[in-house]
Amino acid sequence: MKNPSTSPGRIRARDLGIPFEGTPGEFNAITDVPGVTVGYSTIIEGTDARTGVTVIHPRGREDFTPVYAGIHSFNGNGEMTGALWIEESGSLEGPLGITNTHSVGVVRDAIIAWQVKHKKRYQPWVLPVVAETADAWLNDMDGFFVKEHHVFEALDSAKAGMIAEGNVGGGTGMMCYEFKGGTGTSSRKLPEKLGGWTVGVLAQTNFGRRHLLTIAGAPVGKHLVDDAPITSGEDPYRMDDGSLIVIVGTDAPLLPHQLKRVARRVSLGMARTGSIGGNGSGDIFLAFSTANPGAAKPNAQGISEVQSLSNDKIDPVFAATVFATEEAIINSMVAAEDMTGHEISVKALPHGEVKELLGRYGRG
Repeated sequence: MKNPSTSPGRIRARDLGIPFEGTPGEFNAITDVPGVTVGYSTIIEGTDARTGVTVIHPRGREDFTPVYAGIHSFNGNGEMTGALWIEESGSLEGPLGITNTHSVGVVRDAIIAWQVKHKKRYQPWVLPVVAETADAWLNDMDGFFVKEHHVFEALDSAKAGMIAEGNVGGGTGMMCYEFKGGTGTSSRKLPEKLGGWTVGVLAQTNFGRRHLLTIAGAPVGKHLVDDAPITSGEDPYRMDDGSLIVIVGTDAPLLPHQLKRVARRVSLGMARTGSIGGNGSGDIFLAFSTANPGAAKPNAQGISEVQSLSNDKIDPVFAATVFATEEAIINSMVAAEDMTGHEISVKALPHGEVKELLGRYGRG
């Protein structure tokens, strides 16, 4: 199998020797879940535009059959449109988007326009899921740089296989633990004796204070105090006013209430990187399953045949979610590069110093 930690021209967390738990899929990405595709539009213009759009098609661009889904708000200082209908129906219908806080509306409207244009909708009405994190330090959110054509670009360019990380898509202008953050992904492939299911995660990271950063159990943030633009590496009780959006996809046959339980486990993956989930942070997570495509196609009596994984067998999926979330967050930082933008400059995670610190703590 191709080494899932390495792709041409970029470094991922496993390339630094970070000892993550669990076995990744072929690409160590959410796209290891069969059918899932991801597309980006990245906007870097002048001194103030550092933003973009990320799009996920749960079943690919050509299949708009609904998927079962569940949502968890760990800390609700944020937005995810369409959440009420998912809570009510247990279904996600169509693509979902992630962007900056002030561009949620245009992304939502553009997804509707794209679905109408291509006749890719399950219902006569559309309630797209669009989530956000705030990139106001590096991007002028009041500049409204995201336009309909950017959303169409992300929708139309979505692909399977290896996908970009770091300063791309909706994550372009984001920070994480006061380093450059952005977009990260990871997956876990369960052994056949545990069902053989794949769990994939995509994270848009914009949260965390430097002193809290933990990698593979090592408190690296307490040592990497230089160039922390918000706290100077100090003040452990300063408010965490960032956000984290995580999308979990799996081919395990899970029902909506089980997927809500999966979405809750994202909080534990977040915690493994050090976060306490601050009051000012919008940490909202969605999990979906690509299994049961026939659930939306009942027979003449209105009955659908649906499979469901027993709760007694769900723990490996929980574990895979936690571990893949942790790695996706760290991948978003490892892949990111220095950025100067609207109000500040942010440094990327220093790879060499991280490797040295992990070795010092016996985690290298």
